[in-house]
Amino acid sequence: MEGVKKITQKEFGSFIKSGNTIIDFYADWCGPCKIVSPIIEGASKENKNIKFAKIDVDKNNELAQRFGILSIPTIMFFKNGEEVDVVVGALSKEELEEKIESNFN
Repeated sequence: MEGVKKITQKEFGSFIKSGNTIIDFYADWCGPCKIVSPIIEGASKENKNIKFAKIDVDKNNELAQRFGILSIPTIMFFKNGEEVDVVVGALSKEELEEKIESNFN
């Protein structure tokens, strides 16, 4: 699956249920989110065995509250529906690659 899919809290459970998944919690007004977005997009093209999605915290605040997201961007890593890692704040392409390697390989 190539690219980053925008999903809602209704789609979240089924999206993370199987395989390796990275979720980018963001908001349109967030400067650091705009920096991270192309990095996530690039990683989605290089890692076809991982599903990537982004969730707008302003439109899906129940989900953001459920995971205790207080700062954005927050990048969450899931393996077969289980949270395995989380990064709060902007990260570089290299940092994202390291997290993918350590969590999914």
